[in-house]
Amino acid sequence: IDALKKLKLASADSATDSVESCLDCLLKALAHNNANASEKVQEMGVLSLLPTLLAPQSSCTPKVANIIAEVAKNEFMRSPCVEAGLIPPLVQLLHSKDQEVLLQTGRALGNICYDSHEGRSAVDQAGGAQIVAGHIKSLSQNTDPDNGKLLTVFCGMLMNYSNENDSLQAQLINMGVIPTLVKLLGLHSDNTALTEMCLIAFGNLAELESSKEQFASTNIAEELVRLFQKQAEHEKKEMIFEVLAPLAENDVIKLQLVEAGLVECLLDVVTHTVNGERDEDVAQLKTASDLMVLLLLGDESMQKLFDAGKGSVFERVLSWVPSHNHQLQLAGALAIANFARNDGNCIQMVESGIVQKLLELLDRHVEEGNVTVQHAALSALRNLAIPVVNKAKMLSAGVSDTVLKFLPSEMPPVQFKLLGTLRMLIDTQVDAADQLGTNSKLVERLVEWCEAKDHAGVMGESNRLLSALIRHSKSKDVVKTVIQGAGVKHLVVMAMSEHMIMQNEALVALGLIAGLDLVGAEKDFVGAGLVQVLHKLLSDERTAPEIKYNSMILICLNVLPLHKEVQGLAFIDVVSKLRSHENKTVSHQASLTEQRLTAQS
Repeated sequence: IDALKKLKLASADSATDSVESCLDCLLKALAHNNANASEKVQEMGVLSLLPTLLAPQSSCTPKVANIIAEVAKNEFMRSPCVEAGLIPPLVQLLHSKDQEVLLQTGRALGNICYDSHEGRSAVDQAGGAQIVAGHIKSLSQNTDPDNGKLLTVFCGMLMNYSNENDSLQAQLINMGVIPTLVKLLGLHSDNTALTEMCLIAFGNLAELESSKEQFASTNIAEELVRLFQKQAEHEKKEMIFEVLAPLAENDVIKLQLVEAGLVECLLDVVTHTVNGERDEDVAQLKTASDLMVLLLLGDESMQKLFDAGKGSVFERVLSWVPSHNHQLQLAGALAIANFARNDGNCIQMVESGIVQKLLELLDRHVEEGNVTVQHAALSALRNLAIPVVNKAKMLSAGVSDTVLKFLPSEMPPVQFKLLGTLRMLIDTQVDAADQLGTNSKLVERLVEWCEAKDHAGVMGESNRLLSALIRHSKSKDVVKTVIQGAGVKHLVVMAMSEHMIMQNEALVALGLIAGLDLVGAEKDFVGAGLVQVLHKLLSDERTAPEIKYNSMILICLNVLPLHKEVQGLAFIDVVSKLRSHENKTVSHQASLTEQRLTAQS
């Protein structure tokens, strides 16, 4: 308190010596109890004296900047520092040539910006970030230890300035900070503090989509992989992982990381942590295997690692599937799903016997299994079932039997993938569609899921599978099973879907029901308002030509039993208008339908 009183008097008289001793005393007090001393500085109105003491030529200046840096460590002091007008003179000091002045000024500005909107805004208005970015650029080539300390402070200042603030991060990106920081990382990789500061800055900036392009034009991938290879400590590896994850979302950077050797590093981490029981081992295993799966989401990076099914990485990842570690099972199954993104890969993988490994994995997770593993393994099977040549092979391997074991699942993600896998498997496979379509338990579950209004994906896939069973089997027994299971009304509702492909699938299935068992379905057609739905589809100008065509086919099939409804809605008027439709198939079918309706009336 005495020092603060003297400082007020001395600053009024400009007595440099006594100001210096007061500043020294204040720095000691701050070192002893920062919060307490800062409160006194605030109470006695000393902050407002400090701008005049920040003269560029004054010998007191570094100490004053140091005091500001110290008091600004307290959240309650940051706004008062801004209100006292400290930012403009501090920013002016950034033009100084004195290393100590620059160091303490960088600290002061960085601490005032920490988590403070007012601080950042004031630094932004004074143009502080541009000057600091310029310093970093010009100092980056100098590997002198003192210079490293200054660079660390300046990087920290920019980080505090822009942290979690998209517009300020975008400003730094536009200033070209990213290439400068990447160069710093390469030249100063032995400076731990500076390296960590760069990594934190990258982690912040990499979250912004606009940064990815700039990162991709640097050698960030090589630098990060090189740095990763040098690390032994878990914390340091985690810091690098936190930068790699957002960067690896970009396909160009994915490929750069693969080419820089990141995959080998990740496989190494997996090998060293797979049997570890420490929390850090479990965390590293998860991060490394998740990142591996992420790299496979890029088409080029995935194909490079697949390497025509002979890639060592591909083979290593396959070995994860039979592992006893859930995290590795999950990553292995997800990796297969990612490799299975084109027909060539899928055909090769099915030939190599991957399906059996996935089925064994699913069998291990039937009873109270791990939902994420179930979901991933089913995703992989669904993708593998897309090429026509794979379907029969997978069916004879028993895929549908294994998948049906998950029918009791109450987990929507598992239900969704189960439905998608079965739908892919039966596409063009008459016998399989017949066998599954006459499975009353499956049909009952599908009808139940067709009403899952809380889960649109499950509801849509159930409808599509119900339709697919009829369309691919063209079997009277399947139609009977669907009618008995009360599935017809759902297909009528599906005909009004907002997705044209689903409308079409529904109409074709309804046409087959009408053709194969009209008597059995008549009651359901009336109850579900089929004729009204068809009238709506034909009247609406926005309805696609193929939907109109299939709707008229259905009218022709139903015209006798549903005669009353058809007449009541004056169908002939709607159909005769379609005779002049620009689509020839539609106009031709309209003529045929009109003749049919006229003959019946």
